[in-house]
Amino acid sequence: MLFPYRDDNPTFLTPYVTVSLIAANLAVWVVVQGMGSDYRLAQTVCELGLIPGDLLHRLPLGYQFVVNGGATCEVGGGSSWYTLVTSMFLHGGWLHVLGNMWFLWLFGNNIEDVMGHTRFLAFYLLGGLAAAAAQVVVDPASAVPMVGASGAISAVMGAYVVLYPQVRVHTITWLVLIFRLTVPAWVMLGYWFVLQLAGAGIEHVGGVAVWAHIGGFVAGAVLINLFRNSALQLRRAQLLAARAWEARPI
Repeated sequence: MLFPYRDDNPTFLTPYVTVSLIAANLAVWVVVQGMGSDYRLAQTVCELGLIPGDLLHRLPLGYQFVVNGGATCEVGGGSSWYTLVTSMFLHGGWLHVLGNMWFLWLFGNNIEDVMGHTRFLAFYLLGGLAAAAAQVVVDPASAVPMVGASGAISAVMGAYVVLYPQVRVHTITWLVLIFRLTVPAWVMLGYWFVLQLAGAGIEHVGGVAVWAHIGGFVAGAVLINLFRNSALQLRRAQLLAARAWEARPI
């Protein structure tokens, strides 16, 4: 297991959108989902989570299933389209939300840096929609609710590996002991992507919609070429060159 804790990749724009998305996800977790209290968590997952079979009218009216260790959710008749968006801001537990927000901060600020604020927001939402679409296409009759920002964050990670494959990412790994290991971004993110592919044959591995991760990652790797801002990329390159010149040994 490789868990990243920082990268050697400076930013030059203040990441307003990245910070705002983190704040929005945390606010939803605290205010809307009651920080994971049983009733609120079950209610939000049922009403605002993305249920592929319900979205595509594959589930009969009054279909029931159990969520959150015993709560019953009744669906059927077709869920609203807006669950494609609301599901991106819901989470299933503290580790889920905090882990997602850490990855969003670590990789999102550098992507916002070469897109600008408005483009990055559009990219993030579109990446999340692509991730949801991938999971829905693979399992259109599923009654398992999809929640979490990880699909959209996967798109951010796909864009990151295209733009910064050689950037050094500092990680923690553990077998019997805990080690610190620094690897290129393509190793860290490639390792993560291979894990998703390995679990792709198992529906919702450990409660994780891996096809949403795969779809988001691929979408991000493709969409980066449409969303990156050439002027911001040039400015970034010039600032990095100036910083390297100032740091040169005399």
